[in-house]
Amino acid sequence: MIRDRLTPVFDAIVVGGGHNGLTTAAYLSRAGQRVLLLERRSILGGACVTEELWPGYRISRAAYVAGLLRPHVIRELDLERHGLRLLPRRPASSYTPLPGGRGLLLGEDRAASEASIAQFSRADARAFPRYEAVLDRATRVLEPLLDVPPPDPAHLHLRDMAPLARAGLRALGLRRDVAALARLLLAPARSTLEGWFESEPLRATLATDAVIGAWASPSSPGTGYVLLHHVMGETLGARGVWAYVAGGMGGLSQALAAAASEAGAELRTDAPVARISTHDGRACGVVLEDGTSLEARRVVSCADPARTFLELLGADTLDPAFRREIEGLDFRSPVVKINLALDRLPQFARASAGPGNGEAGPEHSGTIHVGACDLDALDASFAAAEAGRVPDRPMVELTIPSALDPSLAPEGHHVASMFVQHAPLAPDAGWQTTREEMADRAIAMVEEVAPGFASSVLHRDVLAAPDLERVFGLTGGNIFHGAMSLDRLAFLRPVPGWARYRTPIRDLWLCGAGTHPGGGVMGACGRNAAGELLRDLRGRN
Repeated sequence: MIRDRLTPVFDAIVVGGGHNGLTTAAYLSRAGQRVLLLERRSILGGACVTEELWPGYRISRAAYVAGLLRPHVIRELDLERHGLRLLPRRPASSYTPLPGGRGLLLGEDRAASEASIAQFSRADARAFPRYEAVLDRATRVLEPLLDVPPPDPAHLHLRDMAPLARAGLRALGLRRDVAALARLLLAPARSTLEGWFESEPLRATLATDAVIGAWASPSSPGTGYVLLHHVMGETLGARGVWAYVAGGMGGLSQALAAAASEAGAELRTDAPVARISTHDGRACGVVLEDGTSLEARRVVSCADPARTFLELLGADTLDPAFRREIEGLDFRSPVVKINLALDRLPQFARASAGPGNGEAGPEHSGTIHVGACDLDALDASFAAAEAGRVPDRPMVELTIPSALDPSLAPEGHHVASMFVQHAPLAPDAGWQTTREEMADRAIAMVEEVAPGFASSVLHRDVLAAPDLERVFGLTGGNIFHGAMSLDRLAFLRPVPGWARYRTPIRDLWLCGAGTHPGGGVMGACGRNAAGELLRDLRGRN
């Protein structure tokens, strides 16, 4: 049988094999669509990958921790059957070691957390449960809205009413929290945290969630929402508990790929897309960098909005007003990601519960905050980056997943991730010097609280913003596919009028973190996009 050359081979081509692209491919394929996913690298997962950078050391090279992954995605795609195994970060979710040997250890054990806080302030120990309760009530209202397309106030659909009504009913229970939540969402995180707490170690530890990945300091407006965004989620039914993925973050992408393949999706690696093809104002396929042309009834891009519209599509195909909106998106990034191979665990001076014999203690299980001893230090870090300089004391988040997953490194050895900011956007000294200077300072800061750490580093892989863009296709190195500021959330993400995964180009859709509900390893963007596309198809039939 000779196929009519005008009949597309595929119902949908998904551009980009990040975790959201894989999620979209899986849902579309389960609905009977013939799907082709194209990934430019040799491995699937986008920024959610495991790479063996050095023999025997398997590294979550970009994304490094799970916790926001939506339960619907795990359940509906049967990811556990496909090999996903989450390792809850217990007993401690975070540890902040301080010069002199004291440290702040926070985790699921409320009494232990409050006792640790009480070292610095008994008033804060009493306030902390109230603070967590307010955040928990807020996230229970907001979390279900992550799993549906954002209602557009200018074009409300009947189907939007049910989730809004349910959220409204849940919000009635927040009446006594309205002032606190309004302040959290609208004010800088610094003023919110100063209103709750008096001790700097606690304030600074909590503030890191407000600025992680953002070109901002705790004193920047809008950082309160970023803080709230990072306390959402659950692991294995436990709210607020984050996890490592067994085998590294690539284990999640492999499970998603298995689910998509089982449903019939075709997944191709080493297949970089040069451009998205259009005909009569609609997307009709893609052209690969080797010149191969592939046809489809629709195209779904997992790339960020700037890369999708300004590079793969071409700015000259866009309405001028829409093009200006895309060109105005904020992709600034302060991030340097450092991956390490260690010959031993760091030992923190008088850690609260560590065994002190080279074995993993509670302080090794979660995120280790270094350099964030007070809010002034975080503000100073950002101010230096704004001035084009490497901060004297950058913010460092250290994680050691091999403390819970020994399979990641040779026996007795470990792998670690350091998420460091604030790196300048255009460093005075140039990136070749700056990336290494950031790494040297971050390692030296860990050395201050864990003597011997520097000498334990066998290998290091340093990725600054230009590297994150080059390797993982993240415009500006922005891990969220664009700023998570209040003017770029919900029905305003990525731009007003186009928040429901559709685009001005007919049959071109978005499914990446540049759409609602935004960044983080959630899978919600991919799931929501697939649902909207399938709803559109039903409406056409």
